[in-house]
Amino acid sequence: LSPLFGQTYQRAKVANTKEEFIRSREATGAAVAWGTSLVGSALQAYGVGALINATGTLSYKGAAYLGSLIFLATSAPTYLTQVFTEKRAVDAVAVSALAKVVETLGLSVFLTWWGTRTNPFE
Repeated sequence: LSPLFGQTYQRAKVANTKEEFIRSREATGAAVAWGTSLVGSALQAYGVGALINATGTLSYKGAAYLGSLIFLATSAPTYLTQVFTEKRAVDAVAVSALAKVVETLGLSVFLTWWGTRTNPFE
């Protein structure tokens, strides 16, 4: 479990009691990080699902277009800034951008496959 939780796991192993570990900064930081990540992912999935419903997207091709538009609207400016203004390494920015494309495009295609309510009033 150490690769997954890092320093938090090591701190839990050396803590004398559960209460001591729960009050530690590592446990609090890990709980906040995991909690905000889960809430952010849930909000993103809800937003993409709402866009799929609002646009009436039914095909995988349409979902791919929608995911691409979401990427272009939310993340592309950041990556352009990193390459042209901050002069970061193109390969590092490309890997990060590819991961974000897979995240946004993949989520929209997955939600289309899973199925969302097309009319919430029915």
